[in-house]
Amino acid sequence: MSLADVEAAWQMDGETLLPECTYDPELHVGPRLTIETTAERAAREAVAREVCASCPALFLCGLYALEARPTSGIWAGRTPAELATEVEDREAAA
Repeated sequence: MSLADVEAAWQMDGETLLPECTYDPELHVGPRLTIETTAERAAREAVAREVCASCPALFLCGLYALEARPTSGIWAGRTPAELATEVEDREAAA
């Protein structure tokens, strides 16, 4: 899929919609200068998953995340561990 195809898929009423994570990146990757407690991280990740659920880029983000295999953050509503498990399951089924 070309960049033009991606932009066309994200357009609504002639405007290119931005992925939700661009509005509050720390929600998806965590704070830069502070250390989160386990409870704080779980709460932040829960909210990030909710934001991802309504994102116009959810499908494309998920495809990218499965290919790129990120090591941190929330991608298409999933953690890197969840993405890795999904990749392993797909490879085992193939």
